[in-house]
Amino acid sequence: MRTGMLAAAITTGLVLSGCSASEPSPSQSAAQPAAAEPTATAAQRPSATPTPTPTPTPEPLPAEQWDIDTGSSITALVNKRRPLQPQDYLPEVVPVTVSADAGEEFVRPEADAALVELDAAMRAELGEGVHVFSSYRSFQRQTTLYNGYVAQHGQARADTTSARPGHSEHQTGLAVDVVGTGGACRLDACFGDTAAGRWIAEHAWEHGWVVRYPRGEDAVTGYAWEPWHLRYVGADVTAAMQEEGATTLEAFFGTGAAPDYGG
Repeated sequence: MRTGMLAAAITTGLVLSGCSASEPSPSQSAAQPAAAEPTATAAQRPSATPTPTPTPTPEPLPAEQWDIDTGSSITALVNKRRPLQPQDYLPEVVPVTVSADAGEEFVRPEADAALVELDAAMRAELGEGVHVFSSYRSFQRQTTLYNGYVAQHGQARADTTSARPGHSEHQTGLAVDVVGTGGACRLDACFGDTAAGRWIAEHAWEHGWVVRYPRGEDAVTGYAWEPWHLRYVGADVTAAMQEEGATTLEAFFGTGAAPDYGG
């Protein structure tokens, strides 16, 4: 009787432990592998999270796609063969924020912001800032200045130092004549050999400015070296010019030289 009861108890225990009996024990041999779990089909697998496609960095505009014709464009190209369009263009200007001749200097807001950046960087490195002594000039003001030079020196000589009305970058509100706050070599080529002049020649492009009439480019720009004359065209243009090694706007924009008012 006890033998029968014991056998029944053993049988019942095996039935109750059946859900774990099929799992392999840690000591299971290679000859008796555990049954592999079924591989999920492609339809059964959870969809993988798609890898986001990186947004490509936009390429700089080719030089021919910049707006060099409209007077209000910061890349308007003005020289002896390309008058401002329209010739009586009147920009919106604000007083220059950096050191400047009292109450007389004005530029477009974007140029003023870039001047502040240029001045701060120069002061941090040299302990000397930027002083503006000439900036925006209206068509009428340029007419008065040019006619005065003609009366004093004759037209041929005046054309080498002063722009004719409608051909002056100063009318854009984006050009300034500068000197260091130390005042050395104001409106003189020797400015290019001062610490301030050398720093500007090397670093102005980092803030969207170009030395518009560089040394040795008279036949292209129509003017002798003016290390004090800066033109704001924006950091995109100046960075592209640096990459290409272009030293004048004429070369960068591919418009050809403008040595005089002919042709």
